Amino acid sequence: MEIIFLLELFIIFSMIAIGGRYGGIGLGVAGGLGMCILVLVFGMKPASLPVNVVFIILAVITCVSVLQSAGGLDLLVKIAEKILKRKPQAISFMGPFICALFTIFCGTTYVAFSIYPVIAEVAAQAKIRPERALSASVVAAGIGVIASPMSAATATMIAILAFSGVGVLQILMISLPAFLIGVFCACLSVFKRGKELEQDEEFQRKVRLGEYHFINENSQQQDCENDFKAKRSLYIFALGILAIIFFGTFTNLLPHYELANGDMERLSTPNLIQMLMLATACLIMLFAKVPANKLGEASVFRSGLVGVVGVFGVAWMTGTFFEAYKLFFSDALSHIVEDYPYLFGLILFAFSMVIFSPSATVAALMPLGVSLGIPPQILIVLYPCVCGDFIVPGANQIACVSFDRTGTTKIGKFVINHSYLRPGFVLIISATIVGYVLSKIYF
Repeated sequence: MEIIFLLELFIIFSMIAIGGRYGGIGLGVAGGLGMCILVLVFGMKPASLPVNVVFIILAVITCVSVLQSAGGLDLLVKIAEKILKRKPQAISFMGPFICALFTIFCGTTYVAFSIYPVIAEVAAQAKIRPERALSASVVAAGIGVIASPMSAATATMIAILAFSGVGVLQILMISLPAFLIGVFCACLSVFKRGKELEQDEEFQRKVRLGEYHFINENSQQQDCENDFKAKRSLYIFALGILAIIFFGTFTNLLPHYELANGDMERLSTPNLIQMLMLATACLIMLFAKVPANKLGEASVFRSGLVGVVGVFGVAWMTGTFFEAYKLFFSDALSHIVEDYPYLFGLILFAFSMVIFSPSATVAALMPLGVSLGIPPQILIVLYPCVCGDFIVPGANQIACVSFDRTGTTKIGKFVINHSYLRPGFVLIISATIVGYVLSKIYF
C-alpha cells in the first residue's frame, strides 16, 4: 500500500514537472499520460471529468475573444495609455492598478500584456525606476484573476463552492477588496525600491555607451476611442458581467425545476455563467458587427484554449488520485486542518508554484479542501494562495525584463531571485490577511 501510494504520488509530481516545462498544453497532455498510468497500470477508477469548469472557461474565453475581435480590448489599452501618460509621476501606483483592472474586467492576464511596454517607457520618461512599476504591474495582473468574476480560477471556485451555497458575490465580497488592498501594499513595497533611475549604474552605463535613448513619441495612432463599435462591445460586455453578479446573488430569481423525486432544483450557477457568457458574446457579435472571419482569430481565444487543456488534464489526474485516497487524506489531514485550517494555504501556494496555473490549482486542490471539511469562507480567504506561479519567472516576467530598456528589471542568476518576488509575496500575504478580516465581518 505505502509503496504503491508513493509510486502513484511520484507519477503525479513527475507529470506536473514534465508538463510545467511546456506550459498549458504541456500540463494537459502530461495529465493525460498520468491518467493512463494511474488507471491502466494501477487500476484506479477515473474521477468525474471537470465538465462544469471546462465549459465555463470555454464560454468566458469565447466572450472575451469576441470582445477582442470587436475592438473592445484595443479600446481599453488606448484608454489606459492616455491615463498613464497623463500622470507619469504616479506610474508606480497607476500602472499596477490599471493592469489589475484589466484582469478583473476581462478575466485574463493576457490583456494587460500590451500595456507593459507603455508602463516601462512612461516610467523611464518620468525618470522613475521602471522596475518599481513593472514588477508590481505584472504581479497585480497575474494575481488579479482571484478578483475577477470572468477568470477561469473564479469560475472553478464558483463551481466547487456552489454545493456549499456560496455564490459569486460571496466570493467577490472578500477576494475583490482584499486583492485591491493587496495591490496597494505591493505598490508601497516597491515605491522606493532600488536606486533612483539616474543613479543606477546599469542605466548610466547604457546611456554612456549609447545603448539607451529616450523615445520621442510624436506618431499619431488611430484613436480607437472614437470607434463606436468598440465602445458598444465594451458596454455589452460590462452588462454581461453585471448580469452574472446579479443573478448569482439573487438566485431566487432563477428558474426552478421539479426533479423526478418531487424535489425542486434551481438553475445551477455554472450553467448560468455559461449561458450568459455565450449570450453576451452573441450580442457583441450582432451589435458590434464583428466580421465572421475575425471570430476565431483572437489571440485571447487561442491562449484560453491552452488553459482549458491544462485544467482538463491536470484536474482530471489529480482528482482521480485524491478521490482514490480520499479517506486516507481525510484521516491524515483532518486533525491538522481542524486545528490549523489556514495551513491549507501553504499547500495551495506550494502546488501553484509547481503547476504554474491558479485555475488548475483551484481545480486540483479546492475539492480536497471541501472534502476535508474546511469552511467555504476559509477557502475564499486562502484563494490568493493559488497564485504562487510568480516564483518561477514565466513568459510575462521574462518579457518585461526585455521591455525595460533601462535594465532595472532583472531576473537573478538563481532564477527565483528576481524583481517580482517582493511585490508578489506582499500582495498575497496582505490580501490573505485582509480577506481574513473581511470573512469575520461577512460570515
